[in-house]
Amino acid sequence: MKFKNVLTYLIIFTNIFYGQSPKINKVEPPNWWSGHLFNKIQLMIYGENLAHANLTSLSNKINVTSIPNKNDNYLFAEIEITNSAEPNYYNFLLTNKFGVDTIKYQLLERNETENIHQGFSTNDVIYLIFPDRFVNGDTSNDFIFNNSEEFKFNDLNGRHGGDIQGIINKLDYLKDLGISAIWITPLTENNMSMSYHGYSCTDLYKIDPRFGTNELYKKLVYEAHKRGIKIILDHVANHIGSNHEWIKNPPTPTWINGTVENHLPAEHDKVIYVDIHADKSKIANANKGWFIDTMPDLNQTDSLLAEYIIQNTIWWIEYSGLDGIREDTYPYSDQNFMSIWAETILQNYPKLNIVGEVWKGDPAVLAKFQTKNYFPKEFDSNLPVVTDFAIRDVLYNYMEGKTGLLKIYETFGQDFVYSNPDNLLTFFDNHDTDRGMYAAKWNMEKFKKALTIVLTTRGVPQIFYGTEIGLDGGGHHGKIREEFPGGFPNDSLNAFFEDGRNSNQNEIYNFTKKLLNLRKQNKALREGKFVQYCPKDDIYVYKKVLENVEIVIFLNDKTKDNFIDLGNYTNDDDLNNMDIKNLLDENLQKLVVKNNIILTGNSISIWEIKHIK
Repeated sequence: MKFKNVLTYLIIFTNIFYGQSPKINKVEPPNWWSGHLFNKIQLMIYGENLAHANLTSLSNKINVTSIPNKNDNYLFAEIEITNSAEPNYYNFLLTNKFGVDTIKYQLLERNETENIHQGFSTNDVIYLIFPDRFVNGDTSNDFIFNNSEEFKFNDLNGRHGGDIQGIINKLDYLKDLGISAIWITPLTENNMSMSYHGYSCTDLYKIDPRFGTNELYKKLVYEAHKRGIKIILDHVANHIGSNHEWIKNPPTPTWINGTVENHLPAEHDKVIYVDIHADKSKIANANKGWFIDTMPDLNQTDSLLAEYIIQNTIWWIEYSGLDGIREDTYPYSDQNFMSIWAETILQNYPKLNIVGEVWKGDPAVLAKFQTKNYFPKEFDSNLPVVTDFAIRDVLYNYMEGKTGLLKIYETFGQDFVYSNPDNLLTFFDNHDTDRGMYAAKWNMEKFKKALTIVLTTRGVPQIFYGTEIGLDGGGHHGKIREEFPGGFPNDSLNAFFEDGRNSNQNEIYNFTKKLLNLRKQNKALREGKFVQYCPKDDIYVYKKVLENVEIVIFLNDKTKDNFIDLGNYTNDDDLNNMDIKNLLDENLQKLVVKNNIILTGNSISIWEIKHIK
């Protein structure tokens, strides 16, 4: 009997012993790289019985410092990767007084290929793809077991099946169109309801299986680079999805601003972030507000979370070789953190570029977020590029018929507030706004003039997928993000090909392709100085000037023809000393009378003037 009691106690003690041993479920980042400039990284270990555990390295090439944390399910440790650490697997021991678990951590060799991390600039045209609605290249991933949202093709808010393979399949189409960069809305796991938009991430290191895999994303970047196309990551530092495992069990008490049951709402008026008269406590509250109730706000003032976000960004850049970042909801995040984040990214990848989404149509508000701006500031934003919603708004109103060309001229006239007007993302629609053709209501000339302004003024131009065929969704996000015809099984028409487009679609496609290729062929259109003239008689004239080349663009809103003296818009009165060519209409090359050209009613005319040296 006594023996049985001893045995029972021994079994109980053994169970307790093993029950309290540390257990590792996951490590983030999942790997790193030897020889990386960013060689001190913070490991985040998910598991059990970790509160009093300690991490040690079995290699003298990697130094470890554990970071105290009271949460039993997370352990943080800083590892320093010395210069002698070569690509290999490295072993770590995770121990507490009850037991041990092991980590086999991989350091990879860095990719030193020249055509990666290229950045983007005025030399590019960015094509925005909403992947769920672009092309379904792999129907086998339409239905994924144990996801919060099912495949719902006929639901405007549902998953429709577009994926990474679909984008890969259309890279040749985009290259032929004249596109040099692609911005893809978020592809990371969104295990949420109404998750098709991608902005409610539930795993920051994993591509959503309905889009593909991490390896397939890496292949997309590789295949794009082979065709001279850059890839821009849509990154979200401000929030995650409410189904993320952090929400039920935050790694630290300050990891999330508020809780599902008790949190502040977002402040969507961006003026508060730049207003010198604003109550600072209200600004602090604005930074803590949840964008919507299913998008918990991340607290970037938590130092462990801040490091996590920076590392996660670097990991995706290094892992995939991508070229740029579009940062979502830029003003909503802690701006001191965002400054450090941008600075760190650009220190490690000097050629990379970053554009921040600032949804406000006031140039002064936009300018405040751009690096090296002229306004009083406690620190520099380090953000190179800002979304130009000011031009977006006036172009949209122009296509609607609410304003004329003068308002566009006046908005460009406010560029003096920007530290660099060429570092603005110029566009008239995207995945959050009604499409340009929805505003134009198939007024082809208005639409084409707005597109001409996007592609031939200043800044980095961006067009939305389907703009080239006049997709006209509006009034509902699901309609704005409509499927590209021909991208999905059972589509009756395939607008990726000429015979699948109607006459209006082909007219827009041909015009878009013409402009894109003119831009590609003419350095002055990409890099030239932007000069504009006040519209008179509903005619807006501007030009791009580079060295001995002037490209003059005429936009005529009048219904009748006009004679225009080209000499009024060049730096040399004697046109005999110039080589003059009509770039848009090859059949109209001659001046009518000495310096005069005919500008037909309701038209666009683009002339190249080369000064003979």
